[in-house]
Amino acid sequence: MSASPGAAPDCSTRELLIATIAGLLDGVRHVAVGADLPIPAAGALLRRARNEMSGREAVRVSILGSQEHNFFTNGGAEVFDCAAQGRIDAFFLGGGQIDGEANINLVGAGGYPASEVRWPGCFGSAFLYFLVPRVILFREEHSRRVLVDKVDYISAPGTGTGVARTGGPYALLTGMALFCFDPARKRFALRSVHRGATAADIRANTGFDYDAPADPPQTKAPDQTTLAMLRGRVTQELAETYPQFAELLRRERAA
Repeated sequence: MSASPGAAPDCSTRELLIATIAGLLDGVRHVAVGADLPIPAAGALLRRARNEMSGREAVRVSILGSQEHNFFTNGGAEVFDCAAQGRIDAFFLGGGQIDGEANINLVGAGGYPASEVRWPGCFGSAFLYFLVPRVILFREEHSRRVLVDKVDYISAPGTGTGVARTGGPYALLTGMALFCFDPARKRFALRSVHRGATAADIRANTGFDYDAPADPPQTKAPDQTTLAMLRGRVTQELAETYPQFAELLRRERAA
């Protein structure tokens, strides 16, 4: 597939993921990013920068762990309060396992409570999953170990449990592909494939079934203007919270 006019074919995979996240945040007013999520944080900062450059509605970015890009003063407690008041439009969740109904597992692999592998735990993920309208599932690793048919333990359910909810899964972004989610059908659909991967690669490395077009498009690369913004202002802003990751982005460009 040929690059679109103005596209930046020399962008790294991480830069492609950051630009894709910024696209998924189009139209949001407030995006919150949890701890230890440098790529989503960079995507949120890029969305804010793009809106400011184009004169569109300002985007509030709240990055937990940041002093400069976070108006919360009491950590997670304020995030939960803000979400309950309907004042967070987008959030990011991941999991040791994610299944085809967008259920996530943050507890461990194997039979709970005697799990063979233990992970950090839920920490309010179910609460936010029910309340934030646009939850983007993010996991760089794209494998059958992560993307499973059924999670071993449901830390946060992707769809209905008989409880009213205003939030839920919007998309799933991995290091190989982008999926959108249909809550009515409880099913993912392949939206695009990142460069270097094929539709067959996605099937081979995904443990759940999903819908897909006969010829999935390639994930759109950022244009030169977006890439310059990411490599300049966004990387500088990101370094306040994630200095090592910002330096990694700089080294990748220099390589």
